[in-house]
Amino acid sequence: MKIMISTFFLIFSLSLGLHADNDESLSGKKVFETYCWGCHHQTAVAFGPPFSTIASERTTEQIQAMITDPKGVSKVLGYKRNAMPALKLTPVELDAITEYILSFREVK
Repeated sequence: MKIMISTFFLIFSLSLGLHADNDESLSGKKVFETYCWGCHHQTAVAFGPPFSTIASERTTEQIQAMITDPKGVSKVLGYKRNAMPALKLTPVELDAITEYILSFREVK
């Protein structure tokens, strides 16, 4: 009986965590840590450009297009190559990461 109760509370707790991840208040930082951290840094050059550079040089539409179709955008911008994979984000995740990237725009 104790095992059943413990199992119930474990499953209930996990389901609460899953619901929180689907919340519309999803943070851009969380999306960054999940998908982008391996190649990008917020303010320093890593494998990919820093968010401060991206935010200063690109529009919202360009940022979102690069996230969802990097090969297509790279061709339009004249890049010879691009290692970024296309990310399959939900609209909420895409908006959250875009806002997060743009928060690093340098004020002139």
